Amino acid sequence: MKDLIQEFKKFVSRGNVIELAVGLIMATYFGAIVKSFVNDIIMPPVGYAIAGVDFAELKLKIADRVLADGTIETITINYGAFINTIITFVIVSAAIFMVVKGYNEFMKKEEAKPEPKPAEPSKEEVLLTEIRDLLKNQ
Repeated sequence: MKDLIQEFKKFVSRGNVIELAVGLIMATYFGAIVKSFVNDIIMPPVGYAIAGVDFAELKLKIADRVLADGTIETITINYGAFINTIITFVIVSAAIFMVVKGYNEFMKKEEAKPEPKPAEPSKEEVLLTEIRDLLKNQ
C-alpha cells in the first residue's frame, strides 16, 4: 500500500499532470464562455432575423402527463437547445483548430531554424589536439 501511495505521489507531482489539470480547467471555462457567447449574443439576433424565433424555446410537444399531485407535465423534445449546442460545438471546434494551427506553424518555424554552429576551437586548442594526436601515434 505504501508503494502505491509513493507511486501516486510521483505521478501527481509530474509536470504533465499539472499541465493537464490546468488545461482541463481552462477548457471547462472556455466552453462556458463560448456557450454564453452563443446563447446570449449570437442566437438572439439570428432568431430575430428569422421572424423572432428563440432557438432555446423551440420544442416538439410529445404528450402531457398528469403527476400525482394533479399538475400537468408536458413532455417535449427540445431541439432548439440541441441547435444551440451544435453551434457552440462548431465555434469551440473552430477556435481550437485556430490554436492548433498556430501552434503547428510556430513549431515548423522552430524546426526550420538552423542549429547554431559550434564555436571554432581556438588556436591553442587546435595545437593541443595536434600534440595529443602526435603523442598517441608514438
